[in-house]
Amino acid sequence: MTTLHISAASRWFGNVVAVNDVTMDIAPGVTGLLGPNGAGKSTLIHMMSGFLAPSSGSVTLDDRPIWRNEKVYREIGLVPEREGMYDYLTGAEFVLANAELHGLKDPEGAARAALETVEMTGAADRRVSTYSKGMRQRVKMASALVHEPSVLLLDEPFNGMDPRQRMHLMELLRRMGDEGRTVLFSSHILEEVEQLATHIEVIVAGRHAASGDYRKIRRLMTDRPHRYLIRSSDDRTLAAALIADPSTTGVEFDAGEGALRVQAVDFMRFTTQLPLLARESGIRLLTVSPSDESLESVFSYLVSA
Repeated sequence: MTTLHISAASRWFGNVVAVNDVTMDIAPGVTGLLGPNGAGKSTLIHMMSGFLAPSSGSVTLDDRPIWRNEKVYREIGLVPEREGMYDYLTGAEFVLANAELHGLKDPEGAARAALETVEMTGAADRRVSTYSKGMRQRVKMASALVHEPSVLLLDEPFNGMDPRQRMHLMELLRRMGDEGRTVLFSSHILEEVEQLATHIEVIVAGRHAASGDYRKIRRLMTDRPHRYLIRSSDDRTLAAALIADPSTTGVEFDAGEGALRVQAVDFMRFTTQLPLLARESGIRLLTVSPSDESLESVFSYLVSA
């Protein structure tokens, strides 16, 4: 059973700190690396795969250093977000080249098996330049799997995939996790992680924000203070009713928006009480919209939780 260990790892580029003192373990199974765009997910994955050295701290595979360790590289497969593909090659040639670089005994057979795994045999003889974004993603996946690594690292792997391709890749990653491989994929989309990973690591602004079972962290996200923009037929009366209810901690009138800004601390109570309070007071609700539902706001709350 192979485990990645990241210990107090940081990486900076000049004065920019991309990853800041991150410690986590990635165990066998499927782990989601969740965070908004620009959080440092790609930098962290590149350190895990041996493409970047940590500026401080360490990244190891079962206590073996990854940076400049060729033996460890044979156990790791990487599907990067950025495309570093040769458009003049066919898909089969691209995967075969990686099989040969790994010095496999039967590179042609390994390439065919990897292409079959990702359902790309039908288009294997076409040039990469003719592929859609989803097809390119699948060929990158085949290239990462050709040497049957025990660790698979995927950076935003579902980008550009249609629903059928997405479902197939999710099934493949689940199967690999069930087989005991260590699979980590990054995403900034909560629903992708919810469907695939039970364990997640959350990174925000280069910092490790949360770790553990997805459902537990999801509850933290749900229980955080929520802000709403509400327009009604009688904002003054509704504001008085909401202030008196324990589900809210703040109500103010936004003249620019012509609406109430409400902070709710008991999400479940607020969603049930709001329509009841409005009906009891004879008030018609015109607009009820969350004003802080971006991933950035969710993750910022996790950092301070």
